[in-house]
Amino acid sequence: MCTRLTAVLLAALMLLAGCSGGGDDEGGDGRVTLRFQSLAWQQESVAATKDLVAEWNATRPDIRVEYVQGSWDSVHDQLLTSFEGGEAPDVIHDASDDLADFAYGGYLADLTDLLPERLKADIPPRTWETVTFGDGIYGVPFLQEPRVLIANATWLKESGVRIPTPEDPWSWAEFRTVTRQLSGDGKYGVAWPLKDPVSATLNLSLSTGGQLFHRGPDGKVTVRFEAADAVMPRTVHDQVGTDRSASPTTLGSGGSDTLPGFFGGRYAMVPLGFSYRQQIVQQAPEGFDWQVLPAPAGADGLAQGVSPQTLSIAADSPHKKEAAAFLDFLLRPENMVRLALGDWMLPTGTEALKDPALHTAEHDWATGTALAGRLRSAPAQSVRGYPEWKDKVATPAFQEYYSGAIGLDELRRRLEEDGNLVLARYQR
Repeated sequence: MCTRLTAVLLAALMLLAGCSGGGDDEGGDGRVTLRFQSLAWQQESVAATKDLVAEWNATRPDIRVEYVQGSWDSVHDQLLTSFEGGEAPDVIHDASDDLADFAYGGYLADLTDLLPERLKADIPPRTWETVTFGDGIYGVPFLQEPRVLIANATWLKESGVRIPTPEDPWSWAEFRTVTRQLSGDGKYGVAWPLKDPVSATLNLSLSTGGQLFHRGPDGKVTVRFEAADAVMPRTVHDQVGTDRSASPTTLGSGGSDTLPGFFGGRYAMVPLGFSYRQQIVQQAPEGFDWQVLPAPAGADGLAQGVSPQTLSIAADSPHKKEAAAFLDFLLRPENMVRLALGDWMLPTGTEALKDPALHTAEHDWATGTALAGRLRSAPAQSVRGYPEWKDKVATPAFQEYYSGAIGLDELRRRLEEDGNLVLARYQR
């Protein structure tokens, strides 16, 4: 009787296991299915990503990758919900400045022992810093873009100002002088689109030695707004309020919002991400001559903070090794180049950066590629509580400072006093 009951129970358990074993992750034929959530959104980028997924699936029938379309606008909240609900995709496309809380929260797999040596060696150590939290690596940084100056080439040529190059850039002081020379008669030398002022300010301030966030011997981070941190924001503040060389109306705008005025001859230059070149190529009126210039340099040269696009693996994924193999395929040098060209950005891999397609004069690819070696981890990359500090303290403080509503001393007080109260709650 006991033997028969045991047999019945065993059969029932096997039936249940067969019904629930892996769901979409593994079918009855033993084939693994990986869900890959991509945030590619430009037509060329989506096409390049989907083509690579199709190529993988065509040659590896035992490990199928399912493409899932995500959105940059809602990715953080969407991922948080999926992590907490146990429904996260296996392979996750995100940005490095969004990973800290997910990494510390245990939602992402540590990739240290999962990634092949080829991939580890191909990406420089300074770039791996953007995805390193504690002792673990929680993403692969694969695309990055410097902030550059997109300029009206005709306007600059006719003005006679010195044209900067990556080898001989403008200093912040010279940049301010040039924008004064280019202004007048209702036109401005520069339009700063600072709807998100914090990221632009912190990343560009690396060129002057600005750090803002300082980690003590106990591992805790505090905010100190020092002289080096003030150079870039003071330049913008004075261009808007003193020199009248920067448009005050674009301070609350996004990058795309400034393009009609740029094409219409209202602004000589607009600081934008390198990938905006695609929009300019698509939208510029016929005959409009534009060029890419490096951002101004400071005491640390053209150093600039970036938050690369990343690929991570969910901690709950039952197929981490298969997911890592897919990442290795997706980020082979030739494939990384295809993804970079599709997104009009720079690959992080040293082999991919050598590709001739990224060194052409057309659309100033060569200018952007020349800046790749100057890119560093964004200052706030590993700071817990940064999103709240940014939203509640830094964004309104910088917006008011740039508009002239508050001065530099009040900006410093808010960033330090109010900001450190926020960060302290995350570091108890």
